[in-house]
Amino acid sequence: MPGSISRVSTPGSPPDRGRAPERTRPTSDTAPGGSRPIYATGGIAAATAAGSGLALIVTLTIIGWVAAPHDTFGEEIVDLLQGAVLAWLVGHHVSFAIPDGQIGLLPLGLLLIPGLLLYRSGRWLARACEIARLRHVYRAALAIAGPYAAIAGTLALVARTDAIEPSMPRALVMGFVIAFLAGGLGALRQLMRDKGVPVRDLLALMPARSRSLLVGMLASTSGLLLGGLLLFVVALAVSLPEAVETTRLLSPGVVGGVLLVVIQLAYLPNAVVFAVCYALGPGFAVGELTVVAPTGVSLGQLPLFPMLAALPDNGAAPALSLVSLALPFVAGGVGGVLTQRSAPDVVREAAPLWGFVCGVTTGLLCAALAELAGGSLGAQRLTEVGPSAWQVGLVAALEVGVAAAIAAWVANWWYSRRLRLSAPEPERPAAPDLPPDVPVGEGLATVTPLRTREDEVPAEPTLAERHVEASSARERARAERAAARAARAEARRERRAARREARREAGRGAGRAGPLWWRRRRDAEEEMYGITYEAAPDEVEAPKN
Repeated sequence: MPGSISRVSTPGSPPDRGRAPERTRPTSDTAPGGSRPIYATGGIAAATAAGSGLALIVTLTIIGWVAAPHDTFGEEIVDLLQGAVLAWLVGHHVSFAIPDGQIGLLPLGLLLIPGLLLYRSGRWLARACEIARLRHVYRAALAIAGPYAAIAGTLALVARTDAIEPSMPRALVMGFVIAFLAGGLGALRQLMRDKGVPVRDLLALMPARSRSLLVGMLASTSGLLLGGLLLFVVALAVSLPEAVETTRLLSPGVVGGVLLVVIQLAYLPNAVVFAVCYALGPGFAVGELTVVAPTGVSLGQLPLFPMLAALPDNGAAPALSLVSLALPFVAGGVGGVLTQRSAPDVVREAAPLWGFVCGVTTGLLCAALAELAGGSLGAQRLTEVGPSAWQVGLVAALEVGVAAAIAAWVANWWYSRRLRLSAPEPERPAAPDLPPDVPVGEGLATVTPLRTREDEVPAEPTLAERHVEASSARERARAERAAARAARAEARRERRAARREARREAGRGAGRAGPLWWRRRRDAEEEMYGITYEAAPDEVEAPKN
């Protein structure tokens, strides 16, 4: 209004209808996630994961340094930090060279630390950035993997000394691979959770044959690893007094004993892979001219390490351990059955072929695990420790493949038999009513009346048609289960919203002004009015030129 000099609100005055509504602060649930560029955010996620891992490793290194005899902190700070960076690289399975050889026998268990950190970074990246479709998850994986590999290569250069030289190419490759897999998996999991996509539906997007081979390979490999873990635990339990005596000779102390247990847990996956190689047949070596296999055991002098007590004595292999030779055939049988259960074949001759392909893929995966689990352990006699990757892969492909082929053929035959037995028998036409003058009887020609097209009996469905019908029924049942799960999840969300609303109403009834409890409380009947003061026209000062 002209001449208006102020506008205030006091209790008891009428409300101001022209006032703009107050803007609410966006919450984390409603804040848009697509405002951040994915590759810049991926660099932040990679730096966060690397920094968290380094902080954890530095903390453990300082604890070990405090527990051990040492000089003043100022004189050893550089060596301490270089040791922490080297331990971080070892956690990424980066080998390093020493003056007389190379250290390549690295603990596989330490891969769990960067894997979990990168998995959480991938989930955060998926929440912070907009990923439209599932097939675009690789962008998030690349956004994390590229900067993370650069950080790993830079730290490999920083950790170099005259005595230790980490492999920078391996740091680049392993950093990229671990970040791509773990970060991509985290982004995929978060995207599936946001869009409400279950894992079963994600597998349904794959082609049927690829899905069946993946399921069979994972089942066979999991069976081998579980059997290897059982074999190692039994061997260590039998030699437990020797392991206790080795620990007593080391005299690690309290803190050193805890670190020794942590190191052994980190090497546990390596021991499981070694046990799998023993069950497959090729075995493994613990130094030059040594072998631990079902055909015999030949060992030399071993370092003092409690886990090595699980190794058998020189001579013939223990008779009880020969039972483990049945492990690859059992694992192959399970993989073959699950391969055909995921995608059964109408052609019987194709089932053994796909079962053998499942065994070949399992052999390739076992070869990769054997390559990662073994390596050199210094110079001289311990330059060869671990299994031979190509021998393990070849034997695993043959043993698991043959067992999977037989199991796949039997499973497919059983599936086809069930389809035939479940099919309804076709109705046989009733005997025709022939005229009395038609000669019938023994030795005479058979007379068959012709039917019209409307009276023809429908043909019996073939095995392929029954297979398609059964697959469609399974898909419909799977879709119904997914819809039921979605309905239950929606009902849970509605119940949670109702409970929150009930608590909010209860808070208002108790005199609180909703969730903003820190604001000034007002009475429910209090009204706000605005008062406008106007000045006389002659009191308004004219503007000056």
